[in-house]
Amino acid sequence: MSFIRHVKLRVPSGTARPGPAIGQALGPLGINMAEFCKQFNEKSETMYEKGVPLGVRLSAFSDRSFKFDVRSPPTSYLVLKAAGMDKGPAQPNPEVASGYISPEAVYEIAKIKQADEMRWHLPLEGVARSIIGSCKTMGIQVREDQENNNEESA
Repeated sequence: MSFIRHVKLRVPSGTARPGPAIGQALGPLGINMAEFCKQFNEKSETMYEKGVPLGVRLSAFSDRSFKFDVRSPPTSYLVLKAAGMDKGPAQPNPEVASGYISPEAVYEIAKIKQADEMRWHLPLEGVARSIIGSCKTMGIQVREDQENNNEESA
C-alpha cells in the first residue's frame, strides 16, 4: 500500500453523489466513487447543514484505498452567507459596497477557518485580517452598524 497522490475536491456536504465532477477526479485513481460518497456523506452530515460546499483533500493509495480530510467551507461562501447574499456582484467595486458584514461575523468566520488543519498555528487576528481582505475583493464592507454609519455620513 503505497501513496499515489493527493486530490482536492469541492463537494456539497451530505449530498455527494457519484457523478462526472467526482468521477473525473477519482476515476483515474481507481477509487470506488460510491464508497467515497457514502463515507463523505456520513462524515459531513454532522459537521454542516446539507449543501454547504466543503473542501476535501483525498489521499489515494496503490491498493485502491483512500483516506480523506474534510475542510471548512470556502471563505467567500461564509462571507456571502454572513452578508445575507446569495451571489456576489459580477464586478466588485471596493469604493461602492455591495454588502455589509459585521466584525463579529468576521470573528466567527475566522474561528471556523482557523480550525482547518493548515491554519491551526496562525493567530486568530491574522486569519481575521485575511477574511477582511477577501471581503474587500468581493466588494463587501466590514463595519459595525449600517444605520449609525449612514446617519454620520449624511
